This record gives sequence, C-alpha cells and structure tokens, in this order.
Amino acid sequence: MALAIAPAVASPHHAETTLSSKPEAPPPSDRAVGNAFLGDLSVYEPIYAVYGPGTNTAARIQFSFKYQLFGSRRSNDLPPSLLDGLYFAYTQRMFWDLEARSVPFRDIDYQPELFYLSSPLHLSERATLSGQIGFRHESNGRDGAASRSMNTAYIAPMASFSLPDRWRLTVAPRLWLFVGNLSDNADIRRYRGDSGLFAEIGEDKGLRLSTTTRFNFSSGKGALSADLSYPLKRIWHGGPDLYLYGQGFIGYGENLLDYNVRATRFRIGVAFVR
Repeated sequence: MALAIAPAVASPHHAETTLSSKPEAPPPSDRAVGNAFLGDLSVYEPIYAVYGPGTNTAARIQFSFKYQLFGSRRSNDLPPSLLDGLYFAYTQRMFWDLEARSVPFRDIDYQPELFYLSSPLHLSERATLSGQIGFRHESNGRDGAASRSMNTAYIAPMASFSLPDRWRLTVAPRLWLFVGNLSDNADIRRYRGDSGLFAEIGEDKGLRLSTTTRFNFSSGKGALSADLSYPLKRIWHGGPDLYLYGQGFIGYGENLLDYNVRATRFRIGVAFVR
C-alpha cells in the first residue's frame, strides 16, 4: 500500500502579460527538500481505526509509513540501483480502553524497522516473486513490570498471482530470529513463535481479505488475525475514499503488554489505507 505525490505544474503565462510581470521565483530550498522527502514517503501497513465493545482494548488504531532511504533512481531517469530497495519504516498500534472511566490507552506498541525489499521478478505474465529481509524493534515504552521489548531479524519471500476478474492472491511466509536481550519478556518466544504466514486475496478496487498467522510448533501457541475491507465508495456511489474495515483476532499476544494472554477480539471501523 503506497502514496504518490505529483509535483505542481505552473500554467504558462498568457501572451497579454505586461512587460512589468516577473517570472515566478523558485521555491525556497528548504521547501524543495521537503517535497523530495514526501516523494520518498509511502504507506507501509494498513492505517485504520476499529472498535469492538466489551473488552479493555475496545478500540485499536494503527498508522504506518515507510521511507525510501536513498530515493528512487528510476524517478530521476537513472538506471535502477540496489540501494533503491532500502527502507526505514515505522508502525504504531494503540489499544484504547474506551469503556474505563478515565478512557486510558491500555497499551501502545512502537515498531521501527529497517528492511530491504527486492524488485519483483516476473515468473510469468500472472506471477511475480519478491522478498524482504529486515531488522525490527518492538517495545511499548513502559517501565517496571509493564515493560515489554524485543528485537527480531526476519526474512519473508513473497509470491503474487493475478487471478481472473482483476483479483489477486499474495502469499508471504516469514521466518524470524529473536536478537538480543529478552529480559522484559523472557518467554515471549513461546507465545510469539518464530514463523508466520501472510496471505491476501481480493480486488484492487473491491473486496479484500488479509490474514496473518504466527505460530510456535513446539509449544502449540500462536495467533491468527483476519482483516476484511471494502471501499465505501462502492457502497455510497461516491463520497470519501475510505474503506469499511472489519478485523478479527484469536490467539496470544495481540499487543506486547498481554503477549502471554489468549484473547478473542472482533472490531469494525474504517481504514484510510488498506
């Protein structure tokens, strides 16, 4: 999921322009740098807000972006470079207890990440293969008994297939290795596991189902999440470019604070990007 920002184009002056008219001044250098920065910024994971009553994490909000560290040589009419695939990403998930008297955030998970994303390799007219390798830090910014943190290095090959009627199937297994100190949550591997699978099927401008699993075969513990989305424009025949978004979760560790707690959650809301 990516955002593209097109540069503004100044309209030509009319022939009647007087001699006293001055040409437009170039933008300040700091503004030009800002525009270049935004051009390399895009969405990483879905951005949404969903709600399901009856729990101490009734609302879940997520935003996520990635930044192409060296920009795209392709956009400057230069040959592709291996550096084009290097990204920094940041994802934040907030779990909001809207039913408590003071309406606190029960947990906020911070997830900075550095990764390399390869260009798609076309296996056929309908199939591509790519891969991602990276390092991710996750923590909840708390101290004492509520502190949670972990670092993982991962690899995730991804295959994508074009289906009839503009549908698409994407499958991406993932393996990860815990790196460094896990003293805040020494047994998190037992609940988080060390492998997972992402699968998504849907239309570019229609219904889409995404599932993510993670599991530990030795402990038998893990989790399954499923996200179902549909463009609101196709319901209202116009209106804002948003998505009706339903989300389900079952298993361990929906958030870092409760990594060893089994939970079942169903929420519904809207997504800005899916």
